[in-house]
Amino acid sequence: MTSKWFNQHISKELAALEESSLFRRIPAVENGADKELIFNGRKLLNLASNDYLGLAHSQQLCETSILAIREYGTGAAASRLVTGNFKLYEDLEREFSAFKEQDDSMLFSSGYAANLAILDSLADRHTVVFSDKLNHASIIDGIKMSGAKHVRYRHNDIDHLKKRLEYFANIPSKILITDTIFSMDGDLAHIEQIAQLCTDFDVLFIVDEAHAEGVFGAGKGLCFERKISEMVDLHMGAFSKAFGSLGGMVAGSSDLISFLRNKGRSFIFSTALPPAVVGANLAALRLVSSDPSRGERVLEISRDLKIFLESEGFDCGNSGSQIIPVVLGENSLALKAQAFLVDEGIYVAAIRPPTVPVNTARLRLSLRADLTSQDLDKIMRSFVLLRREILS
Repeated sequence: MTSKWFNQHISKELAALEESSLFRRIPAVENGADKELIFNGRKLLNLASNDYLGLAHSQQLCETSILAIREYGTGAAASRLVTGNFKLYEDLEREFSAFKEQDDSMLFSSGYAANLAILDSLADRHTVVFSDKLNHASIIDGIKMSGAKHVRYRHNDIDHLKKRLEYFANIPSKILITDTIFSMDGDLAHIEQIAQLCTDFDVLFIVDEAHAEGVFGAGKGLCFERKISEMVDLHMGAFSKAFGSLGGMVAGSSDLISFLRNKGRSFIFSTALPPAVVGANLAALRLVSSDPSRGERVLEISRDLKIFLESEGFDCGNSGSQIIPVVLGENSLALKAQAFLVDEGIYVAAIRPPTVPVNTARLRLSLRADLTSQDLDKIMRSFVLLRREILS
């Protein structure tokens, strides 16, 4: 490194991360989307993947992906506004619009890119954006990019949100954006109350259903389950979780989607997703549309496991989804618990700040529909041992 100052600065920062058990390394994982992954040469039960429905290796997704390669090749070669558009993309957007019961939809390279485009397009320095304190990083970054005033409200605190809305009631350009399922806590946004407040205060309402689609509301998301989807202006989702593939999707009115196509920088200036991915997305969408039982299954598993873990004294927060946190507090303790579970044949993610608030380091259990009763017995036995051997 040519700059001595940066060399010293970065060395100090890396040492501080190591000292506080916050240094991150990419784990030596193979087959990370499978129910069983390979970690350091060992086969482990996978409770870290967001492949909630177990679709990433389904025969239908693989075959449709291969067919797309054979017909369209391996890459899109340019952005869709230049030469990167195929009928396959249009089929996906048409079917997704129907699935979400919206006028139109558009595909992005990722959910992250979708949130950047939404906020950078719709908000500017004259806009106030209301955002739950625990919203995903892509939402926070999108607000920063837009130059809008970022007004955070305490997590799932409707009274606090209402006070914030009242304070800015005279500002005409207002947006509220929220996750519907919070990815590190697994709890659900109070979506009905938020929707009503947006109506009362004339606020554009945007939801991020990335962790809810495929699971809640017959796969359509939490807003559909709670019957408030018509009160939402833009529905954002992701094919990289329950749908077992890749890409972000945004659905809404024709005008809003047209606006994003013309203004969304992360769409305009990105090469389109490869046809193989779009083919897999189509197959996953059709599977979920025709059979929502996988989502129902994973929620049933999650309810039962959370009850068990809490009966053993574990803090699982307010999780009401397929994501169950086991909050341990100290960073070093979360890493120690993760290592213990690896020895027991289970791989879970150890989540530490800044992904979660300080002193709330945790294990994040990400459950899947293809877990068997034997798998669940193994999980429960391992956590009983964890409590006795490490946490007592």
